[in-house]
Amino acid sequence: MRIKLFPPLVMLLFGALMFLLAKYLPVGDFDFFGRMEMASFLGVLAILIMFLAIFQFRRSKTTTNPINLKKTSQLVTTGVYRYTRNPMYLAMLLFLLAFGLKLGNAFNTLLAAGFVYYMNHFQIKHEEEALTTLFGKKYRMYCMETRRWF
Repeated sequence: MRIKLFPPLVMLLFGALMFLLAKYLPVGDFDFFGRMEMASFLGVLAILIMFLAIFQFRRSKTTTNPINLKKTSQLVTTGVYRYTRNPMYLAMLLFLLAFGLKLGNAFNTLLAAGFVYYMNHFQIKHEEEALTTLFGKKYRMYCMETRRWF
């Protein structure tokens, strides 16, 4: 099954589920020293990673739209892309983790894991197939050298 939702929308949907879970689940609340600081750190880190990833795509004059990969003109493998093949999705995950920490419900980590599963299965898998078709051996070598998430 091939579901193509715009990834920021997927992140917002999972964020909404996290909010509802934290509001209505009577168990799972937690707190610890530095929780809000950690949430802030993850949020700032997410913004930084997202900015760097988008900047690199723009500088390479290639599309940031993961729905229409036929417009992809360059394989970006430097900068933040040296460390992760999906820095924009990593940034979205960090946003969700920061939001989960802010909400203070331990079960939100399950929803963050669900986001990773969804992205791997319904988004990244299809992107990797398309990029392999477009860039062939160069992309396969990049995949062997660079991890999918971090």
